[in-house]
Amino acid sequence: AKKRVLVSKLNNAKNRAAKTELKTNVKKFDAAVAAGDDVQAAYKTAVKNIDQAAAKGIIHKNTAARKKSQLTKKLNNAQ
Repeated sequence: AKKRVLVSKLNNAKNRAAKTELKTNVKKFDAAVAAGDDVQAAYKTAVKNIDQAAAKGIIHKNTAARKKSQLTKKLNNAQ
């Protein structure tokens, strides 16, 4: 049981870090859209990060699809 607690804490920290990175990349994309500089690169990074989070089970696949759709709409409106 003690080992499970340690493993659980480690996994929780990894998942929290991955989710934080995901949110940060989405915010960077939003900032790039607002500023209008290098939107394409920010979009690519954010989408890649969303896909990775979905593959690892950090976010649900439908949530990932929804987030990518929202980002794509923002990208298309920015251009």
